[in-house]
Amino acid sequence: MFSNKNIHLEKIQSLDPIKDCEEIVQISVMYEFPWDYNRALELALYKTYASPSISKILHQSGEFERNVSKRYDDTDILLSEILENGFSTKKGEESIEYMNWIHSHYPISNEDYLYVLSTFIFESFRWINRFGYRKLCRNEELAGFYFWQEVGKRMGIQDIPTDIDTFRKFNEDYELKYFEYSPNNVKIATITENLMLSWFLPKSLYPLGRPFLHSIMEPSLLKAFQHPKPNPIVKFLAENTLRLRGNIVRFIPPRTQAFSRTGNNYKHDFYPNGYTMDDIGPENLKKKTACPYRSVKKYFGTN
Repeated sequence: MFSNKNIHLEKIQSLDPIKDCEEIVQISVMYEFPWDYNRALELALYKTYASPSISKILHQSGEFERNVSKRYDDTDILLSEILENGFSTKKGEESIEYMNWIHSHYPISNEDYLYVLSTFIFESFRWINRFGYRKLCRNEELAGFYFWQEVGKRMGIQDIPTDIDTFRKFNEDYELKYFEYSPNNVKIATITENLMLSWFLPKSLYPLGRPFLHSIMEPSLLKAFQHPKPNPIVKFLAENTLRLRGNIVRFIPPRTQAFSRTGNNYKHDFYPNGYTMDDIGPENLKKKTACPYRSVKKYFGTN
C-alpha cells in the first residue's frame, strides 16, 4: 500500500552486518520494531528466571521484593542506552561499565552470563518472526548476533561463540539442561507478572489476565514455573491478537522519527521526571561502595 514501506529494510540490506551492526540494530529497534523489541526483551529477561541459579541470585538480592518497578526501569534504561546509542559511543561504553559494576557484586557464573546474553539475541528473533509485521532479514539477525557478541566481550564474558548457529545451540542446550522448577523461580516470575499486569489491569483482575501472559510461553518455560497448560481458547486469542497487531502495522507508513526509550519524551514509570546515572542501580550497593562511573550521570536522559 505504501511504496516506501521497505525503505528501512532496503537500508538494512545495504549494510554490512559485522561492520555496521550498531546502525542495523538501531534501525530495527528504533524504526522498524520498537514495540516488538521491548516485548521480546521483557520475555528474554523473564525466561532467565526459569534457571534456578539465576532466580536464586535475583531473589537473594532483594531488588524485586523491594521495588520491582525500579528494577525493571533500571534494566530497561541500561539496555536501551546501549541499543540506541551503540556500544562504541560514550553513552554505550559507560552504560556497559556501570552494568559491570552492578553485576560485580553478585556471584554470577560465566555460563549464566552467556545464557542471558543469548536471550537478548534469540528471543528477539523468535518474537519478531512470530508476531512482527514482517520476519527479520538475514542481515538483521547477523547484526543482532554481532552487536550482542561485542557487548558481551566488553562485559568480560568468556567463551562467547564466534558464529550465530553455535550460540543458538548453546541457548537451546542451556534451557534443556537447566530449566527446572524452584520456589525462587515462581517468586521472581510472579512479582514480574504482577508488574506487567498492573500496566493494563486493576489488581483485582490479575487472575484473569495472568493466563494470557502464560499462553504465549513455551512448554519448558511453563514447566519451570509450574504454570498450568494454557487454555486453548485463551492461547488462540492471545497469539492471534498479537498477530493481528503485526498485520495492522504492515499497513502503517514507515516511521520517520526514531522511537527512543532514553530521550526526554519517554517517561518511565519509576522516573516520570527523567533520570540520571545516580538514580540507576540498587540503593544498597550505592551505600556500600562508590561506583567509579558516577560521573557519567550528565550524559543520561538528555538526547
